[in-house]
Amino acid sequence: MKRLFASLAAVTLWLVAQGAYAVDLPGPLVDVNWLADNLSKVKVLEIRPDPDNFKEKPQFVTDKKSGKKKLVEVGGHLPGSVWLDFSKVRTERVIDGKKIKHLIPEKADFEKLVRSWGVNKGDAIVLVPVGDSIGDLNTAARVYWQLKYYGEDRVAILNGGTSAWLAAQKPYSTDLVKPAGGNWAAGAERPQLLATSDETAKASAGAAQLVDARPIAQHYGLSKSGSVSEYGHIAGSKLAAAELMSKDSGGATYFLDAGTYRALLGKLGISETAPTISYCNTGHQAAGLWFVMSEVLGNKNTKLYDGSMHEWTVEKRPVQGLKG
Repeated sequence: MKRLFASLAAVTLWLVAQGAYAVDLPGPLVDVNWLADNLSKVKVLEIRPDPDNFKEKPQFVTDKKSGKKKLVEVGGHLPGSVWLDFSKVRTERVIDGKKIKHLIPEKADFEKLVRSWGVNKGDAIVLVPVGDSIGDLNTAARVYWQLKYYGEDRVAILNGGTSAWLAAQKPYSTDLVKPAGGNWAAGAERPQLLATSDETAKASAGAAQLVDARPIAQHYGLSKSGSVSEYGHIAGSKLAAAELMSKDSGGATYFLDAGTYRALLGKLGISETAPTISYCNTGHQAAGLWFVMSEVLGNKNTKLYDGSMHEWTVEKRPVQGLKG
């Protein structure tokens, strides 16, 4: 009997290490209350540019009339969460003899990176952006897309991020957690999620719906990112400007609900069901649009042009718009 209990205990420990007790995620987005109820059952990766901010207390002000606290500066982190350094998520690669920055890493390199975050096989992963801008949400969507590209389906984003968590007066920690290495394994690449320059060129000619996720001024060539060499947009693309794709509430920035996205895209002349390629400057903002189209609205025939305008202009492909 002792041997039986010892064997069961060993199996239990092994299962825990494999993430076998991870909860089922309710969808691509989770809210603060769901995560608070399931915090011990998921692997929380918190995306923050500075690890020192993990050790600083958040700043609140108290409303004199209501007595309620209002978040004014993010600090600390969700209890047990691991710091994710986004600067390591993308890399430079050589495509057709040209150096292209900000691309998804090779499979072995990305697997090593995810393991460094302490992620194990079977873990349910929740990505937590800062949550005070659409750029933060897009950052989480980019990590989400890369995990999906390498076969990971048990992943979600906390809508509103750390800002929403703190604004809801949920508990936080100021200890910086250094995770033990995980055993997460990348699966087979999913080419149906990634568009090449040639596929994007075909979409420009009408083979698929091409959608620009950049700000309005960049689309029309009134300004440009330093990561691209030309002003304007890829011919034939429609615009789903970044500034339209989120809402601010209670000190946090949130993805919209599916119904609002459907109405918005309809007004912009963008089909929610057509084969689609999203692009931006470097595949960051476009990841947010890909997330909306593919995961929130369920259009699984949506691809992300990883190199986006950076790769497009390095290859000296044509653009349309005003020249600055």
